[in-house]
Amino acid sequence: MPPKVAFLMANYGHDPTETAVPYAEFKKAGFEIDFVTEKGNMPECDSKMLEGMTQKLLGATQEAIDLYKTMKEDMKNMRALAWADEGFTLNPYDLVFLPGGHEKGVVQVINSPVTHKLMVDYFPQTRKPSKKNVAAICHGVMVLSESSFPNGKSVLHDATTTALPGFMEQSIFWGTRLFLGDYYKTYGAGSESVQASVEKRLDDPKKQYFNSLSSTPFVREDENYNYISGRFPPDAKLLAEKTIALVNQTVA
Repeated sequence: MPPKVAFLMANYGHDPTETAVPYAEFKKAGFEIDFVTEKGNMPECDSKMLEGMTQKLLGATQEAIDLYKTMKEDMKNMRALAWADEGFTLNPYDLVFLPGGHEKGVVQVINSPVTHKLMVDYFPQTRKPSKKNVAAICHGVMVLSESSFPNGKSVLHDATTTALPGFMEQSIFWGTRLFLGDYYKTYGAGSESVQASVEKRLDDPKKQYFNSLSSTPFVREDENYNYISGRFPPDAKLLAEKTIALVNQTVA
């Protein structure tokens, strides 16, 4: 049986590179892929990253756009599952993948008590040795950091992770504010950065949060959990490759 992966997503707003690049790599590796949204709608990625001036200045590369178009064609023959359905569980999956994206629609999956419950159930199962795996990139890490046990601790409280660096987020927000407003701040102007949101949910952020401001692809693989995280679109391919290697190792 091929490894099964669930893309846990909002209806709209995820970054196309952070979705389509891993999708293409997982498909090439022979993984069985399901898209999972709140009510079973096929997800749509952030159109600003795919077309117009925003694409040309700050959006997806032509390669990523082509991969997204291929993914959209595949979706015509697929049926999304609904994470809000009573009885839905992530337990059948070998991998849960959480793409990122800064468009405000992604709060649907980041803030949902249902996805929080799903991750509270699933993430602890990734503690090594295990056949369960999680990968997240950019804002996708917040789905995990915002998922809390009954004692209030995040499922990531004792894990190591990276996410979108605060410096990068603030730089692009201020650099585009005059013509895009607060588009690059998912929770609005003045809200805390993704990095700050994640760090405050860790037991010891100085030791557990791993950062890089380099344009070179960078990911963090946790030592105690089958969990890999990335920062932003340029990390997507490396994240997918590392995740495939991890899944093949753990599921074999």
